[in-house]
Amino acid sequence: MFDSLIEFIRELYGTSGQIPLHEPRFIGREKEILSSTIDSSYVSSAGPSIQEFEEKIAEYTGSRYAIATVNGTSALHAALLALGVKKDTEVITQSLTFVATSNAIRYCGAKPIFLDVDRETLGLSHRSLAKFLKNNCEIRDDGSCWNKVSNKKISACLPMHTFGFPVKINRIKEVCKSYNLKVIEDAAESLGSFYKGTHTGRTGELSCLSFNGNKIITTGGGGMVLTQRKGLARKARELTTTARKADILYFKHTQVAFNYRMPNINAALGIAQMESLETFLLEKKELAARYRQFGEENNMYFFNQPKHSDSNFWLNTIITKNLKERNLLLESTNKAGINTRPLWTPMHLLSMNKDCIKDEMLNTEWLFKRIVNVPSSVIVSR
Repeated sequence: MFDSLIEFIRELYGTSGQIPLHEPRFIGREKEILSSTIDSSYVSSAGPSIQEFEEKIAEYTGSRYAIATVNGTSALHAALLALGVKKDTEVITQSLTFVATSNAIRYCGAKPIFLDVDRETLGLSHRSLAKFLKNNCEIRDDGSCWNKVSNKKISACLPMHTFGFPVKINRIKEVCKSYNLKVIEDAAESLGSFYKGTHTGRTGELSCLSFNGNKIITTGGGGMVLTQRKGLARKARELTTTARKADILYFKHTQVAFNYRMPNINAALGIAQMESLETFLLEKKELAARYRQFGEENNMYFFNQPKHSDSNFWLNTIITKNLKERNLLLESTNKAGINTRPLWTPMHLLSMNKDCIKDEMLNTEWLFKRIVNVPSSVIVSR
């Protein structure tokens, strides 16, 4: 049934062997810069490459501050804490996301509230958000948003840009503003994605990026906290560097904090990868266009970027007709040595989240039964 798709993907990547879902590409000065870093002996959590990488990411995204971390999950955890998310509060997020999003909320001692997504963005629905807040929440005398059902303060709203496709972040922020809610963006998958000309992660109070091995650029493992606010940047940096005060001789720490610092050798790899980012983006957009053309010719629907968006097309996505077709597609392609995967199990269906408040999940569950990600690695040799 999917022989034509299998043949098409093999032609794209020019191989009869195993084709991964998304693998890193090293086409620039990675070996040169890494070798130089090793020779310098600065390979751990101190060294000049960390600051340089932070500056490059800040400049590219238009952020005033960037704080490098060991991975995207630690960046998200630090962002939540910096914004003041505390134990026994709640954070609104989407159920259709990678588990790190809800895990980071739990790390703070808070509990996620899971809402539905939009089919046109795959991200948090501003309509579901507005409906939930209207029906369940109020602003109390302390000026904060409170959940009338659980009698808990809602500390933040955390939308995620799924597969690099931007959510309607301006609409989400408008809704949150009317309830005095701050927004943190999970932009882990969306480096190189823009919404109405603004890079993802710029609209919220803070945001996070990921540089895992399967992302559009990689540092092997790594993340980044982004913000426009000096005070939040200071808090995030303090939280990710064991809250150690600058002192030449003595170890002085101001609070319980975390050793979330990105090693210098990882940052060096990131510097080299940034030099290829624009090439990667162009190649991925061309790949996405070729998938869509194939889909139009073969009655398969490949998800396209939402209106007003300029996406990085991190993972190309087929939306099948039903669950049966999804499963057949997954089985056929993986049996043929082509790595495809279904959507993450929605967060509200995971056992550890059974105690969480959730909204109707019509779009989330509809998409879960239909989405398949197909190989999306950059093709650099044509």
